[in-house]
Amino acid sequence: MPAWISLDLITASVSFLLTLMVLSYLVGDNPLFRLAIHIFIGVSAGYAAAMAWHQVLSPKLVQPLLSGNMLERSLILVPLLLGVLLLMKLSPRTARLGNPAMAFMVGAGAAIAVGGAVLGTLFPQILASINLFDLETVGSIPERLFEGSIILIGTLTTLAYFHFSAKATPSGPQSGRLIDVLGGIGQVFIAITFGVLFAGAYAAAMTALIERVYFLLNFIASFL
Repeated sequence: MPAWISLDLITASVSFLLTLMVLSYLVGDNPLFRLAIHIFIGVSAGYAAAMAWHQVLSPKLVQPLLSGNMLERSLILVPLLLGVLLLMKLSPRTARLGNPAMAFMVGAGAAIAVGGAVLGTLFPQILASINLFDLETVGSIPERLFEGSIILIGTLTTLAYFHFSAKATPSGPQSGRLIDVLGGIGQVFIAITFGVLFAGAYAAAMTALIERVYFLLNFIASFL
């Protein structure tokens, strides 16, 4: 038997066993399922560590320190110091030394997240909504106006749903009636959005399940 056939057979057999171990959760939590989860988490952690070493630590830290010029080595000392301080969080006695590195990491992460949300989501969404009212583009004008109106109403009413300010009255804080009506319509749009997202996640899960079942059937049929 050629070596590549043996390797393919071993790979298919391991995939078959792991698939059965994961699907065993259908009959309840059991040691086989937990073993498969532990293997998956271990392999994922090992893969992440290998990627971090080969794509971040080695090319951007170790190699510049060993073979870089004086300027590169000086610039590398800053992230190296922050990384060492971050490792201080492993011990309760030295955890306070890691606070500056943790604060820098959280601040940089928040800035990247906000910048990505504004530049990658909000602005494109605004421009896409505006372009729907551009009557010079190709397409049916009534259809484009209808789609643009639906998106505009959904955006405004969804924002109104998250409007939490209220006026002080003798009977307690109360929001305006118009805001309540718009918020109710926005709640409908939010429910539709969550329904679509759930349907997409369910469809993806069913696709993965069908693919695994198809793999099991083909694997069994190959020995018959």
